[in-house]
Amino acid sequence: MTFRDLNLKKPLWNALDDLGYNTPTTIQSAGFNVMISGKDTIGIAQTGTGKTLAYLLPCLCMWEFSKEPHPQILIIVPTRELVAQVVSEAEKLTTYMNVAVGGVYGGTNMNTQASMVLQGLDILVGTPGRILDLAKSGSLQLKHVKKVVIDEVDETLSLGFRPQLLNIFEFLPTKRQQMVFSATLSEEVSMFLDEYLIAPVRVEAARAGLPLDKIDQTGYRVPNFLSKITLLRHLIQQTETSSKILVFVSSRALADILFEEIEASFADTIGIIHSNKGQNFRFEAVQKFQTGAIRILIATDLIARGIDVTDVSHVINFDIPESPENYIHRIGRTGRADKNGIAITFVSKKDESALLAIQELMQQQLLFTKVTDDIAFTNELLEFEKPKVAIPVKAIKSPTNENKGLSFHEKKAKNKKVNVRYDHKKAMHEKYGKPKKKRQK
Repeated sequence: MTFRDLNLKKPLWNALDDLGYNTPTTIQSAGFNVMISGKDTIGIAQTGTGKTLAYLLPCLCMWEFSKEPHPQILIIVPTRELVAQVVSEAEKLTTYMNVAVGGVYGGTNMNTQASMVLQGLDILVGTPGRILDLAKSGSLQLKHVKKVVIDEVDETLSLGFRPQLLNIFEFLPTKRQQMVFSATLSEEVSMFLDEYLIAPVRVEAARAGLPLDKIDQTGYRVPNFLSKITLLRHLIQQTETSSKILVFVSSRALADILFEEIEASFADTIGIIHSNKGQNFRFEAVQKFQTGAIRILIATDLIARGIDVTDVSHVINFDIPESPENYIHRIGRTGRADKNGIAITFVSKKDESALLAIQELMQQQLLFTKVTDDIAFTNELLEFEKPKVAIPVKAIKSPTNENKGLSFHEKKAKNKKVNVRYDHKKAMHEKYGKPKKKRQK
C-alpha cells in the first residue's frame, strides 16, 4: 500500500510527495478509515511509527474551509517540544492548503499567544494548561472544534493534567470526534478513555509494550553512579563519531551531575536538556542534536516525549526509569523508520524490581553483557547513594502532675471583683474615725 491508495485530498498527496513519504506505516494505514468515518478512536503504536501523521492526515481530509476564525481541530500534547514537533508536521502537510496552524504552551508570554489565536486558526496544538488559560480568558473559542486529538495520552495523565483536560472538555461542543494516541495503555488510562470516549474503536499497530524488533537491547550490571560514568565514557569512546547517542537519566539533578562529570571528556559534542532549562536552550539543544552539531544528548523522561530526532543510533539508560512504560518510550527513540538501533541499560542492585517490571511488560528477558576487565569500577558512593542511617531518637516523657486538680479554681479574695455603690461618708469615717464636716462660714 502507498499513500495514493488512501482517500486523501490532492494537496496532501502533493505535500507527501515533496516530503518523500510513499508508504504509510501500520498505524497510518490501519487507523485512516476508522478515523475518516468519524468514530472515536484509540490508537496504540510504538514510538517512532508515525502516530503524528496517523491523525493529521484524516483530520486534514475532513477539514472544511470556514469563515469563522476559531479552530476546528484541537490537538493536545503533554510537552512544549511535542507542540513544536506537531505544528511543524502540520505545516509541512498543509503546504498546498489554506490552513492556519498555531501552537501554544506555558512558560512564555500568554498575551503574545492570545494575539496569535485571535488572528484566526484552523488547527491549534497546545499543552493542556495553556489551552485552558486561553479559553478562560476568552481569547480562545472552542465551540467550533470538530476534532479533538490527545497525543501521548498516558504521559498527559501521568503529568497530572487530568483536571485541565476535564475543564477543557467543558468548553468543547458535545458533538465532536475524539482520537487518542499512545505507545502504552495502562489501567488508569483505559478507565479514563472508557468514561469520556463514545464507543471508541481500538486500532493497535502492535501489542502495547512490545519493543521494536529493530532495536538490539543489552544490559550491564553496574554497582554505582561513578562506575556508570566510567562505563558510559568507555562505551561512547567505542562508538563511531557519526553516531547519535541519547542518554536518559532519572532526574534533573542527576542529569546536571552527569553532564558536569563528562563534559570535559567530549568537548563540544555533548549537550543536556531537561525541564529546568530555558525554552530557547531546550529547542537549541534538540536542534544541535538533530543537525549533528552535538552527538551526545543527556535527557530526562519528561523530555523523551518531545524529542523527535532522526538517526539516533544509541539510547543509553543511565538509570532505569520508574515506570516500565517509560522504558518503551525511551528505547523507541532509536530503531526508527528502516534503520536498526541499539539500546543499552545500566542496572544496579536497587533496580532489580524495576527490571522485572520491564521484562514482564515486554514479555522477554533483557540480555546482559559482561564488563571487560580493562574497565575499573569503584566502590565509592556519592552522598545521595549512601544508605540513610536512622538515628534513634530517645523519647522524652512529659512530666505528669499527680496532684493536678480540676481545670477551674476559685479566685483568691484579692482578685475578686465586687460591684458595690461607693459610700463617701462611710469611707471618710473609716479613714479619719469620724465623719468629716464642712467648715462653717
